[in-house]
Amino acid sequence: MNNRLIQHLPDGILMALILLLLGFGLVVLYSAGGPVLVERQAVRIALGLTVLLVVTQIRPERFEQFTPLFFTGTVVLLVAVLMVGITVKGAQRWLDLGITLQPSELCKITLPMMVAWIFRHSPLPPDWRHIFMAFTVIGLCAGLIYLQPDLGTSILIATSGLFVIYLAGISWKFIGGCGLLAVLSSPLAWYFMHDYQKQRVLMFLNPEADPLNYGWNIIQSKIAIGSGGFWGKGWTEGTQTQLDFLPEHSTDFILSVLSEEFGFFGVLILFSLYLLIILRCLYIAQQAKNTYNRLLCGALTLIFFVYIVINAGMISGIFPVVGVPLPLVSYGGTSVLTLLASFGIITSVHSHKKLIQQ
Repeated sequence: MNNRLIQHLPDGILMALILLLLGFGLVVLYSAGGPVLVERQAVRIALGLTVLLVVTQIRPERFEQFTPLFFTGTVVLLVAVLMVGITVKGAQRWLDLGITLQPSELCKITLPMMVAWIFRHSPLPPDWRHIFMAFTVIGLCAGLIYLQPDLGTSILIATSGLFVIYLAGISWKFIGGCGLLAVLSSPLAWYFMHDYQKQRVLMFLNPEADPLNYGWNIIQSKIAIGSGGFWGKGWTEGTQTQLDFLPEHSTDFILSVLSEEFGFFGVLILFSLYLLIILRCLYIAQQAKNTYNRLLCGALTLIFFVYIVINAGMISGIFPVVGVPLPLVSYGGTSVLTLLASFGIITSVHSHKKLIQQ
């Protein structure tokens, strides 16, 4: 590729860690879904890495300048999903634009960008006016995603925006008050939940109550995790996966596949890669002296961390099954592109040294 097009290279340490993680993910995916899925995922990864490289070339102030446009476009796509979206298994979450696009994935980037944009010139900690504006845009995105319906993703997307508010220096009293309000409002939330969402919560509390139907997923996942032991059964030797006892083993439950075949040792390697990536991203975020970039990079890193925790908790029975993929390991197109684009934003902040020095 022409060197004139690549004026700023991504952070070498972060890129090496991401490539190791992607390679490890393809190895696990081969066992979970076979060579066809690996080939498709490799194409998506190649496209995602191209996006990362392109985004790295963009000056960080451009992200700030066009944030309202990006956010407005995402909201328009979310509305379009409710009107003309593709329905799969009772959920209307995708758009057919020649390629299948899930706009809620774009919110992982555009919502933190918008909240950071609101605080960009505000003295920190922010005042109530800016906090109200932030909660308004968070509620708009989370509400549109909830209507798809997708309660789990709406909560996680809202969390991505709340992380920006947290990093802006909000008081612990406010955080505690919001947490208390969330707990007190949980009975009201139960009233608005769909039947299948209520069933997921009930199965989380007692999966053995319906072991052959709603409780099947988590029971089989626990069997796969426990049977792997420390070293695992070996690559492509997992009985839960190869005999199709484990559901969604190439997407939501791919960590169960890894646990069964590579054991605790394999999970330790994976989580070590995740930890190093998170620490490197937080280091880059800490260097940024610009409020917008510091808040955005920090929030993108923390939401990456939360998705890891939610998926790990989901497949082990600590959290309800909410359909959250394992970042950069689970099979999926929009998720990979979105995550690698978010890393492109982080590496852009790092590669443009003048902004960091300022």
